[in-house]
Amino acid sequence: MAKQPMVGYHKDDENHWVAELACGHFQHVRHDPPMVTRPWVLTEEGRTSMLGYELNCKKCDRNEPKDQII
Repeated sequence: MAKQPMVGYHKDDENHWVAELACGHFQHVRHDPPMVTRPWVLTEEGRTSMLGYELNCKKCDRNEPKDQII
């Protein structure tokens, strides 16, 4: 599985945080316990501290084109 570092964030149209990966793909980074525990996403300091952290990018594995903010 391709690992890509997070390089930025934006919110989607439902006000959920989305990580922007170095490869150009986007991935939601929700804090939704108990299924997903990501308390760092709730604060600007937390999000900044995770820049550079690598996430598995399924879109890279499928050779999908880069995402675009609409």
